[in-house]
Amino acid sequence: MNFRIDHYNINVKDLEKSIEFYQNALGLKEVKRKNAGDGSFIIVFLGDDSTTQKIELTWLRDKEGKYELGDNESHIAFKVDDFDAAYKLHKEMGCICYENKSMGIYFIEDPDGYWLEIIPSKR
Repeated sequence: MNFRIDHYNINVKDLEKSIEFYQNALGLKEVKRKNAGDGSFIIVFLGDDSTTQKIELTWLRDKEGKYELGDNESHIAFKVDDFDAAYKLHKEMGCICYENKSMGIYFIEDPDGYWLEIIPSKR
């Protein structure tokens, strides 16, 4: 048996705002979409051009209020080939929420409060 990671799911309040964030901040592109026949949900899969792994953004029509994210210890990590350019972009976007300079990493926060770790490819 051989298992491999296919996708990670996160629920979002504003699907278009989230798609725009992930496109602008991380260069992800929509690769697949599923609309519920009754309009109760929309699922959008985002991917990069170098792996088969995807992020699944799920929008639920009847969800009220913000999602409870706990202590924000769960996160998705992204390696980037140009760490300095990524840091500059994210600083300009105002989405850096935590920096750990001693480890050489930082985190950005998406519109729903999910943290995403940014790691240089060469460490």
